Amino acid sequence: MTITKKFDVLTYDQIREKLLSGELTCESIVKRYLEKIKEFERLNAFLSVFEKKAIQRAVEIDEKIKNGYVGKLAGMVIAIKDNICVKDEKCTCASKILENFVSIYNATAVERLLNEDAIVIGKTNLDEFAMGSSTENSYFGPTLNPYDEDRVPGGSSGGSAVAVAAGLSTTALGSDTGGSIRQPAAFCGVYGLKPTYGRVSRFGLVAFASSFDVIGPFGNSTKDVALVLQVIAGRDENDSTSADVPVPDYLSYLDKDVKGLRVGVPVEYFAEGLDDEIREAIEKRLDFLRESGAILEKISLPHTEYNIPTYYILVTAEASSNLARYDGARYGYRSPQAKSLYEMYVKSRSEGFGAEVKRRIMLGTYVLSAGYYEAYYRKAQKVRRLIKEDFDKAFEKVDVIITPTSPTTAFKLGEKTDDPLKMYLSDIYTVSVNLAGVPAINVPAGFDSKGLPIGMQIIGKQFDEGTILKVSDFLEKNFSG
Repeated sequence: MTITKKFDVLTYDQIREKLLSGELTCESIVKRYLEKIKEFERLNAFLSVFEKKAIQRAVEIDEKIKNGYVGKLAGMVIAIKDNICVKDEKCTCASKILENFVSIYNATAVERLLNEDAIVIGKTNLDEFAMGSSTENSYFGPTLNPYDEDRVPGGSSGGSAVAVAAGLSTTALGSDTGGSIRQPAAFCGVYGLKPTYGRVSRFGLVAFASSFDVIGPFGNSTKDVALVLQVIAGRDENDSTSADVPVPDYLSYLDKDVKGLRVGVPVEYFAEGLDDEIREAIEKRLDFLRESGAILEKISLPHTEYNIPTYYILVTAEASSNLARYDGARYGYRSPQAKSLYEMYVKSRSEGFGAEVKRRIMLGTYVLSAGYYEAYYRKAQKVRRLIKEDFDKAFEKVDVIITPTSPTTAFKLGEKTDDPLKMYLSDIYTVSVNLAGVPAINVPAGFDSKGLPIGMQIIGKQFDEGTILKVSDFLEKNFSG
């Protein structure tokens, strides 16, 4: 069964209005989502569903509404990617090695959502330890694209993207290391925001590559994404990498025009390899921005060709270090076959990790090893600086940069699993944003001739999420081509 935008999807604005008018209760909203999760269980978007807890919390928030006080997100039902901790619930990272691990605390982002009366409905599927671009690397099986169930939803936050696209939750949290929010948002036709590195606390996010990982929201509207970001953003004393930068009122950027806005269009992102239908869809929106008073300018990001090799050298190095803690000694899977301490380490990791995670650990260990550190890791760090400087120079001339999110629409299940390099190239337009630490959002840009969603990426200056939200909101409300 194919799900289209006509499929019963509500934005938070619609829910809030019905909630405060008395037409709906939080309890009825939660029960409606729970029914839909069961109806579309075959999509495998969720790894765990908190049915009793979600209903109980909904009843409590209904009581708060009667008493006249509710938080900013009362009635918002949110799904959480299963590499983000929710207290007293499993946090598996879609891996056998953490299959039965239960978190003892909430991630800061989750805690802030709960403080504003959001309702967490469950944990969503992902590529194991967020390593992948298709959600096929999950120990618990792949998630299916709701527009075509023979295709992938993107990754690694595929479960969260599907939950929002199919109306199984109002919004969702994902994590983005090299495109893991934006690319599945593109494949599933929803909004997905990767904030500036440091804008949102990583406390409670299981580490993949610590200098790249960012938590961000999915939604069916720009406003929903802005609302969630408003709540989760800001300095956190539990995370030394979170930035002490004031959080603006993101909603104040919405419902604005784009007159005088300078839009950069990088020539390298519209070169060979980009699907013609995606190019056409984005060019229509660029033309509309020009007609609406924006100033378009061709720019160059000259080190673009080094994005993928630089990214995969650095993230695999960080992954090999971060994943060393999963050794069977303290928590997680321990091999029952082990007869010695050495065997416990080797067998627990060999049996507990999937093929893609092992591949990245080995690559990372190699580039960090004596004799190769200078040739690969140190050199990649230098190129990362050059890539960041490309963006710094571009943003001296323009306010935002617009590119495709992915070179293709959703590909078929199994199409790229035997060719890791081909799979890695799915992220060719997104990894640079993580290398530079700047924010970016995927904006739905119509459908191709197969009926599959197309995504467009809007990139902003560091800590200027407001401007990319402004452009996204303007296109959402005014473009009808």
